[in-house]
Amino acid sequence: MSDVTIYHNPNCGTSRNTLALLREKGVEPRVVEYVKAGWTRDQLQDLLKRMEVGAHDILRVRGTNAEALGLTDPKVSDEAIIAAMIIEPILVNRPIVVTAKGAALCRPPELALALL
Repeated sequence: MSDVTIYHNPNCGTSRNTLALLREKGVEPRVVEYVKAGWTRDQLQDLLKRMEVGAHDILRVRGTNAEALGLTDPKVSDEAIIAAMIIEPILVNRPIVVTAKGAALCRPPELALALL
């Protein structure tokens, strides 16, 4: 299966474990190191639509300045969070796996198996 993409942060244990799990299953995904590559508005909106979630659902708080930016307030709009994620890609939780079956934030890594 070559139509698998993982939005990956090599500094994250869960992301590394998810990548290893995919490879154990014989899948060599396209690996996007999103902290280096960054995000576009269209990419994030497409991922949110595929995952059927809002921006709050993929916002990474731990180890980021999300709280200091006021992004954890439930009243903050998806557009405001997406704008912050474009500026600071680390604000997106990881890993996100995308296949023809859909997309998911794979925490825990085993969630990726449902997408294969």
